[in-house]
Amino acid sequence: MMTPAPGDPVSRARAYRSVSLWLDTADDDLVAADPLGGDREVDVAIVGAGFTGLWTAYYLAEARPDLRIAIVESEIAGFGASGRNGGWASALFPSSLGTLAEDSSRADALRQHAAMRASVDEVVRAAAAAGIDARLAKGGTVTLARTATQLSRARAEVEDARSWGRGEDDLRLLDAEQARARINAAGVLGGTYTPDCAAVHPGRLVRGLVRAVRERGVRVHELTPATRIAPHVVETDRGTLTAQHVVRATEGYTAGLPGHERDVVPVHSLIIATAPLPAALWDRIGLSRRETFTDGRHLIIYGQRTADDRIVFGGRGAPYRLGSGVRLDRRAADRVHRQLHRTLVDLLPVLRDVPITHAWGGALGIARDWHASVGLDPETGLGWAGGYVGDGVTTTNLAGRTLRDLILGESTELTTLPWVGHRSPRWEPEPARWLGVNAGLRAMSVADGEERLTRRESLTGRLMAPLTGGH
Repeated sequence: MMTPAPGDPVSRARAYRSVSLWLDTADDDLVAADPLGGDREVDVAIVGAGFTGLWTAYYLAEARPDLRIAIVESEIAGFGASGRNGGWASALFPSSLGTLAEDSSRADALRQHAAMRASVDEVVRAAAAAGIDARLAKGGTVTLARTATQLSRARAEVEDARSWGRGEDDLRLLDAEQARARINAAGVLGGTYTPDCAAVHPGRLVRGLVRAVRERGVRVHELTPATRIAPHVVETDRGTLTAQHVVRATEGYTAGLPGHERDVVPVHSLIIATAPLPAALWDRIGLSRRETFTDGRHLIIYGQRTADDRIVFGGRGAPYRLGSGVRLDRRAADRVHRQLHRTLVDLLPVLRDVPITHAWGGALGIARDWHASVGLDPETGLGWAGGYVGDGVTTTNLAGRTLRDLILGESTELTTLPWVGHRSPRWEPEPARWLGVNAGLRAMSVADGEERLTRRESLTGRLMAPLTGGH
C-alpha cells in the first residue's frame, strides 16, 4: 500500500497512480525524474519533496534566483502525505491557542492563528501565481454536532473563541437548520462554521509545485533516498550533497533517518472516494460551495466535495506500527476502510449504494507534545519543519515561507511566531511508544462509544484532550 513495486519507469508510474485518487487524477505522467548522479555542492539541500520541501524551495527560488537549491526524494514528489491527504487547506493548527499562549503570550498565540488564516489565502494565491490548477474552492468548514454532547462542545468552542476576541467572521455557531443548509446530514442538531478552509486537489498542487520549482532552477532528485543528514551534509545512496543549509522536510517518514527515530511518530489516516455523484444527489446533500466537513466526535473524520463531484472521506483509527513503520497492514487498512464507508453512509444515507472507486491511506507526523514546529539552527545550518498532525496542507506553506526568511537571515513577522524554534520532547523508546500511541487511538474510539451510550460527555475524552493538542 505504501511503496510501488520496482520496475521500469512506466510500471513505476502506474504503481504511483494507484497510491491515491489524487495521484491517479493529477494530470501528470508521474515518471520519476533526475535521480542524483553523484556528489554535488549546493547552497540549500532539502530532504523530502512533499509540500514542506517544495514550498521552501519555491519561496527561496522566488526570493533568490541565484541560490543553488536541491531536493532529494526517495520516491516521486508527493508520494507521501502530500499526495494522500484529505485535501483540506485549513487554518487548523495542532496546538490550541491556550497551549501556544502558555509557551509564549496571548498576543503571540493570536498572531499564530492570524498567520494560519492568512496562509489559506496564500496557498490559493501562490498556486494561481505558479499556474497550478489545484481545483481550489474556499468554501470553509462545517463541523456538525450530531449528539447533545457534540453540540455542547460546539457551543463551548465558540464561547472560547469569543474569549480570544475571535468573531463571527472567524467561527460561528450554527443551529440545526443552518447546518443542514450546508450539508444535509442525518441527525444534525447544529454545528459550527469557519470560512478558513479551501478544498484542494493535493495531487495537482504537489505535482504542479514540482514543475514550478524546476522551472525556477531547483533540482528535484527523485528516486534518491537520503540515508543520513548532518550539518552541511545529506548522504544518499546515489551521492552526497554538501550545503550551507540542510532542511529536513520528512514529516511521517522522519523516523527512517538515523538519529531521528523518536522525533515524530507516523500515524495513519485512511481515506475513501466515491464515484462522481449526479446532480440530483448533490441537490439532496448540499455542499454547494464545496465546504469541507467533519463532526464533533473524538476520533477524527473529514470529508470534501471534489471538483469532479465525488466525496472524499477519511479518518483515523488505523493502528500505529511498532518501530514507527510507515507500511500499513492490508487487513488493518481494509477494516478501517469498511468502517469509514459505514460512517459515511451513517452521515449521508443517500450514499448507501454509491460505489467506492478509490481507497488509500498515508502516514502523518505527530510530535510528542502535538506541537508543530519550524526552525533553523544557525550554528549547524540544519533546518526543519513538521509535526503537523494531519493539518499540513496549509501549515507547510507557512513553514516554507518561514524557512525562506530564516535561511536568508531575515527577521520578519513570520520568524517571530511562537512555533518557530519550538523543540518537542522525544517519544519514548519502543515498546512504550507502541503501547502509548495505540492506547491513545483506542481511547478516542472508547470516548465516542461512551458518549453514544451515556449521552454525556466522555470522561475518557476529557482526560485525553491535553495529550492531543489541548483541544
